[in-house]
Amino acid sequence: MSRYDFRTPRLYVDAALAAGATIPLAREQANHLLNVLRLERGDPVLVFNGRDGEWRANVSSAGKRDSALTLEQRLREQPAPADLHFLFAPLKHARLDYMAQKAVEMGASLLQPVITQHTQVARVNTERMRANVVEAAQQCGILTLAEVAEPAPFARVLDVLADDRLLVFCDEDAEVREPLAALKSAPPHRGVAVLIGPEGGFSESERELMLWRRHVLRLSLGPRILRADTAAVAALTLVQAVLGDWRD
Repeated sequence: MSRYDFRTPRLYVDAALAAGATIPLAREQANHLLNVLRLERGDPVLVFNGRDGEWRANVSSAGKRDSALTLEQRLREQPAPADLHFLFAPLKHARLDYMAQKAVEMGASLLQPVITQHTQVARVNTERMRANVVEAAQQCGILTLAEVAEPAPFARVLDVLADDRLLVFCDEDAEVREPLAALKSAPPHRGVAVLIGPEGGFSESERELMLWRRHVLRLSLGPRILRADTAAVAALTLVQAVLGDWRD
């Protein structure tokens, strides 16, 4: 039997969860559950808030103006938060949406847009990114929402990165061409940050700044040049398989 119930609709709510509590639905939530999914009074819904685990609820009110859910019981405890930071040069809307969703699916705990020298998109709609985080979590059974940080310059992001956090940055000029071997040789660290640069690549000064760090690893992603959103999925997959929670 599957560990997760993917047949029952899942909904993120920003409210405390407890047995017997009634959660009013926002208009958009009510429209999705009642008009799109055609749920009726008494139908089950899975609810989470990123803090109190996952709860089974039922549609207790299905009116046009007062739709609500009533919580029944907790099905899953809140897991310990992950510690995988995803740093990236912003992309245009559709590809940024895709990258944010896939990073959440891959277990990222922080999404940090980074403005590099060759970044082509300087403005980032962080509210849209948060909506993508919620959507991905709802669809994939994830209980902890990734934090979305405001865009920051490259040097500032590196400056605030903890010294003992391993920085993995993707670089087609990496000396170790076999990515699994490179990751297995990573120095002892506390937490991982994966950095995906812009499609124009890192500048030499940015590369030198990263290589000054004690906990840093240059990662090759194979013989082909990947688009940034593809590179993000590939890099996060490798990191989770070797250093992350896929090992268990």
